[in-house]
Amino acid sequence: MIRILHSVSNMDRAGIETMLMNFYRHMDRDKVQFDFLVNKPDPGAYDEEIRALGGRIFVSPGFMSYRKYIAYMKDLFKEHPEYNIIHTHNGSLMLYALEGAKKSKVPVRIAHAHATAVPVGLKNQLKKLIRPMIKYVATDYWGCSDAAGKFYFSEKRWNNSNELIHNAINVDNFTFNENIRNEIREQYGFGNKLVIGNVGRMMAQKNHKKLLDVFAEVHKLNPETQLVIIGTGELEEKLRQQADELGISDSITFTGVLSNVNEWYSAIDVFVMTSLYEGLPVVAVEAQACDLPCVLTDTITPEVKVTENVKFLGLYDEPIKWAKEILEIKPAKRVSRKAELQKAGYDIESEAKRMQDLYLELYSKINEAK
Repeated sequence: MIRILHSVSNMDRAGIETMLMNFYRHMDRDKVQFDFLVNKPDPGAYDEEIRALGGRIFVSPGFMSYRKYIAYMKDLFKEHPEYNIIHTHNGSLMLYALEGAKKSKVPVRIAHAHATAVPVGLKNQLKKLIRPMIKYVATDYWGCSDAAGKFYFSEKRWNNSNELIHNAINVDNFTFNENIRNEIREQYGFGNKLVIGNVGRMMAQKNHKKLLDVFAEVHKLNPETQLVIIGTGELEEKLRQQADELGISDSITFTGVLSNVNEWYSAIDVFVMTSLYEGLPVVAVEAQACDLPCVLTDTITPEVKVTENVKFLGLYDEPIKWAKEILEIKPAKRVSRKAELQKAGYDIESEAKRMQDLYLELYSKINEAK
């Protein structure tokens, strides 16, 4: 068995972390085991499951001290010489993790791109400085989409040396279920309302402010509508205040973090994302697996479109245009989309096997080089 060390922010229910857990659950753990280097001391939602699956969790000193971080990495790899592969995901600390691994002579250092832009803010401006330096410390370049790979590693580098890893899911878990739909809608009192849904951390990148502006216009045109936002985040209080100011608080359901998000897709009628940017949002893949109509910003990579039920609108289009497009979507019988997602590479069984084989191939090359 080989152990892969994944460098992440922390193992909460967010896009990258959920994607990793999808793959982790489908690894043959007699062959490949995952461990996690997290960069926040707070416990993560997946910590208990990781340990139950045989994984280990290490907590780094975090972003503020480069010297402490590198020293920690050297100590970690000295104590655990079994790590021959590190797989890094988080943008702000990717360079630190790769640098520490290189100084410790870890032979395979994977940089994995998950985004196609960097937002404003001091920490995020540092990400811009970090990106061009990754080539000096990484040995392998992976990405969730071509757009993300080219953005993070440059088009030339990505085209010459890349590994596209689809943000795959267990498609069966997201198949539409009429009974679950009725249960959730009855429990929350949605009745026959048109339910618009969004899944994502409430942070600047996800652009929930625009989502609320759009829903306010939807609600003016059709008062029998409800917005469901699944997730939490640092901007939640501001969004609640915005909802009050727009007069739509009673028509918005903030669910918080849920463990049954897959069931909620059945309860929703239209899935909407107003993100400023995305690499390849797994939630949009999940929504399509449930045969949900999706309305997404055109800043999201077109590679995410698997079914014909996806419409892209301009990030800066007026909220009223979004509202009219959403309300033009006609209800239709929802069917299985499994075959389409499998063909597009989003079935976790086959994609996890491919990732596992890539790790084993890399490990085999390490042994050949010794």
